[in-house]
Amino acid sequence: MEFSVPSALALRGITKAFPGVLANSDVTLSVGEGEVRALLGENGAGKSTLVKILYGLYQPDSGSIEVDGRTVSIRSPRDAMTLGIGMIHQHFTLVPVHTVWENIVLGLAPADGRPLSRDAAAAEIDALGKKYGLEVDPFARIDQLSVGMQQKVEILKALYRRARILVLDEPTAVLTPGEAENLFSFLREFRFSGNTVLFITHKLAEVFAVADSVTVLRGGRNAGDFRVRDASESDLVTCMVGRELVLTKGKPAGSTGNVVLDVRALSILGDRGNRVVDTLSLSVREGEILGIAGVSGNGQEELADVLCGLRIPESGEILLDGHPVRPGIPEAAFDAGTGYIPADRHRDGLVLDMTVEENLILKNLSAYSRFGFLRMKKIRENAERLIKQFGIKTPSPAAKVKGLSGGNQQKIVAAREIEAGSRLLVAVQPTRGLDLGAADHVHRTLLDERDRGKAVFLVSTELSEVLKLSDRIAVIFRGRILGEFKRSEATVEKIGMLLAGGMGDAA
Repeated sequence: MEFSVPSALALRGITKAFPGVLANSDVTLSVGEGEVRALLGENGAGKSTLVKILYGLYQPDSGSIEVDGRTVSIRSPRDAMTLGIGMIHQHFTLVPVHTVWENIVLGLAPADGRPLSRDAAAAEIDALGKKYGLEVDPFARIDQLSVGMQQKVEILKALYRRARILVLDEPTAVLTPGEAENLFSFLREFRFSGNTVLFITHKLAEVFAVADSVTVLRGGRNAGDFRVRDASESDLVTCMVGRELVLTKGKPAGSTGNVVLDVRALSILGDRGNRVVDTLSLSVREGEILGIAGVSGNGQEELADVLCGLRIPESGEILLDGHPVRPGIPEAAFDAGTGYIPADRHRDGLVLDMTVEENLILKNLSAYSRFGFLRMKKIRENAERLIKQFGIKTPSPAAKVKGLSGGNQQKIVAAREIEAGSRLLVAVQPTRGLDLGAADHVHRTLLDERDRGKAVFLVSTELSEVLKLSDRIAVIFRGRILGEFKRSEATVEKIGMLLAGGMGDAA
């Protein structure tokens, strides 16, 4: 479905293949002047490849790009910038030890016609910041700024180069709710001034919050185009996954039981010797999900590592069912009944060159061996049971894990760790990189384990996930718990204030 909006930007029949992967196949979309178009799709749908082609980082195998109705050749980011296209990457490209103004003018030369003197550059940066609500001190060092302020610098960097078409790749991935709303306010103002925005997202709420139109990619192909005002959430979900998908709704726990996990005055040093968790205390009960909400980098992953014996704390104590757990010993955590779904399944959760059935027994080899020999029949029976129970799609239990999709790899980790975690399940970013269907399966699994009486310690930077699944929510900021909410009391506004380090009405 095409819309009669004069195109500031159009991509026609874009195809791009990598060895063994067709990333984009005959993709066409257009964005008009004064329009915000979302590029929506699951992980692996081809969104990032498409915008990297638009910005000159990749070259298409076929197809064309038009700017203001004219076919153009974009061979490099400089070509894109010359055409008025600015790119805001998901992972920022700033130099931490340089100031704001130095980062913004970096790469420009006098021939570009831009003022390069410090005072002239700072004055223009100030003017742009005031115009679009992106105020930032031009003389502040990047490493002294919050993530949200750093994103403002990235946007100002594009605006300073006269960008009138902004491309943003998952722009809210590292922002608090308040910072995300500030970004959306800027995008609305930028659009109102007659400019053009194309932004990548996999979050439906963002589409409805800021976009005028949306293109859905599935498997590298156009799956649909919608005017947002005419689309429903179910329309977009169906288009993204290719079938109707009824998503699991979180439900409150029934009665909770005894305290399973008791963390007392825990302090943890990071890899650089800095304190990343500071005298933190918390508890999780039987039949309860405690969600840890926080922007990435506030100590939550180091905390999970300590709970699972992968890191030694500086001080403090961990008790499981009232008994101290020896720190820094994974076997001690496992023997006490702790299962661990790590944030990086490839690095910490799987051996990719091993088979499905081998990965499913990694934490409990002694139960599947006798006199030093593996009991292959028992290993196969265990794999077949878990494959069926968790809906793992694999050619056979003997298939290598590296050949499976991310969702099925995550199901293998979840199956093994749920079996191992008889009392406590620690789940860190459990749906990172998963499509909607696979993520929903993980959500159902966590709720089911809670309902069976397990204690679940959930860490996620996706606030919607924390709100959906948790019975209690603790907000972490710079290694401290700033507040805690019951499920019924938690709101995005209350939690968002604490995520940024503010003090709200926390319990």
